[in-house]
Amino acid sequence: MDDAQRSFYKREQALRRKHVCMSHGYVTRMNRNGVIEQVPQSRMSGLGLHLILRLAVAVMLFKVVALAWLGDAKYAGHIERLSQGVIYEKVGAWILQVDSVTRMLADFLTPAIG
Repeated sequence: MDDAQRSFYKREQALRRKHVCMSHGYVTRMNRNGVIEQVPQSRMSGLGLHLILRLAVAVMLFKVVALAWLGDAKYAGHIERLSQGVIYEKVGAWILQVDSVTRMLADFLTPAIG
């Protein structure tokens, strides 16, 4: 009986997931047996774009706080040391280099940090 309960639970969970997906949109189509069925609409997930955007905001926030906390000279020293390293450190140094938006936000944040 335990296997039957597990099987029922798995089928129920699959049906719930399908219904949640279908609440975001569905398509009616005919399968290969000639039965008309409704399936969740397949769309490109925005998860990738949201993840990239959140990562970019997090890196920008890190750059601003680090520049405001360390100051221009120390931050530039750390970036220079990173740029002398292996390839992934050079990529990190390129990403963390100071740009105009970072400098403007760091100048705005510096008095608050003290």
